[in-house]
Amino acid sequence: MGVRFQLNSTLPHYLALAGPTASGKTAAALAIAQAWPVEIISVDSALVYRGMDIGTAKPTAAELAAVPHHLIDIRDPLQAYSAAEFVADAQKLITDITARGKLPLLVGGTMLYFKALRDGLDDMPRADPAIRADIEMQAARVGWPAMHAELMQVDPVTAARLAPADSQRIARALEVHRISGQPLSSFQTRKSGHSIDTPQASNSLLISLEPQDRAWLHQRIAQRFDAMLANGFLDEVRALRARGDLHPDLPSMRCVGYRQAWEYLDAHETRGLAGELPLSELRDKGIFATRQLAKRQITWLRSMPERRVIACDAPDALAQVLTLARCFIEGNPWP
Repeated sequence: MGVRFQLNSTLPHYLALAGPTASGKTAAALAIAQAWPVEIISVDSALVYRGMDIGTAKPTAAELAAVPHHLIDIRDPLQAYSAAEFVADAQKLITDITARGKLPLLVGGTMLYFKALRDGLDDMPRADPAIRADIEMQAARVGWPAMHAELMQVDPVTAARLAPADSQRIARALEVHRISGQPLSSFQTRKSGHSIDTPQASNSLLISLEPQDRAWLHQRIAQRFDAMLANGFLDEVRALRARGDLHPDLPSMRCVGYRQAWEYLDAHETRGLAGELPLSELRDKGIFATRQLAKRQITWLRSMPERRVIACDAPDALAQVLTLARCFIEGNPWP
């Protein structure tokens, strides 16, 4: 079926599919790809890294071969990848894919990337080594949960999206506030200059897969983490550690699951002859951290009123996704 667009905005039309981890985004994206000519742009800050396949639930070789994918395996784990870089890459890809006569389909769970693409990012203050050093020293005294509590006082929007142990992002948010006197969240939202009251007038549609029953998502998260362990996730992290140039403070190694596995292996080596740590300890911490990630993702999504929500635990969730996609692609009114 042909793709019909009304190109009345700067950026060509694109379809976006978001949701918390384990909500069924990959299956929905592949179903859309079977119905229309699309190319998928990954919106995931972990999938950009090479050699991190199992713990990121990276699409399989068969899934990657079924439809063109972009922004996967584009960075070494030693490198960083920012929201600004994503926006530049995604804008170029959206234009190029449209020129090829296909529909850009953005799929992922890194909500800051979605928001940055739609709303833009203001120029935030550059890093200040002296202020950052003060923050690190304070954290060494009181701990990162206390720093997270401080952030909650000055920037509750950002704090709600961060785990109390997410030292890198907490430090950056506090740094921005201490330099500018403004919350980090204000820089991430103030460029929104279009109405979200009439989303059909927009050049994009954001479909959001969100569970009605949180227990349903928790069960899927546990099943996915168990499958990762069975498929050799711990060996994948061992191989990354064996490189010798990676460390747990890198953005790549701070990804959910990898941080817990790194800490587990550290503790395992420290324990030495005293006996092995049970794998259940890693499993419990990994599942808990993934649940917390999903909670933060849902918090992000709820700050995007332009999204169209589909209950991912509904029996007809996939059919609803395809119906919305068809209406958007063919220019028909949405149900």
